[in-house]
Amino acid sequence: MKYGIATFVTDETIGAAELGRLLEERGFESVWLPEHTHIPVRRETPYPGGTELPREYYRSLDPFIALTAVAEATEELVLGTAVCLIGQHDPIVLAKTAASLDLISGGRLALGIGAGWNREEMRNHGVDPKKRFTTMREKVEAVKALWTQEQASY
Repeated sequence: MKYGIATFVTDETIGAAELGRLLEERGFESVWLPEHTHIPVRRETPYPGGTELPREYYRSLDPFIALTAVAEATEELVLGTAVCLIGQHDPIVLAKTAASLDLISGGRLALGIGAGWNREEMRNHGVDPKKRFTTMREKVEAVKALWTQEQASY
């Protein structure tokens, strides 16, 4: 059996590189970091956990930057996004960011993607919450085209 950990890395938690080293030393297979570009000041969308939104949501680091720090501090730990809110990304920039992290880490990136739950955050990125799954599918297709076609088009 393989074990991984999903956690937030913030300015108030253990640093990303140290977290990675400690996880690898203890035999964990993977580390998974969430993504929220921001938490809107005015939010009506209820937190799926049913409570007040936990503090770490407001303070979380960018998962790709934090996972790059983990990659540099480890040799085998799988690096995952849990989840990358792909609808809120430009596909060209995301394709390059993810490919860069995968290369730097020696092929250890597991790009977990999702459509998101915070409707106000989506809207701030120009995503219609009612079309978030369609947007997610289209952006996945675009990123895959960028990764697999010499002259990509979508």
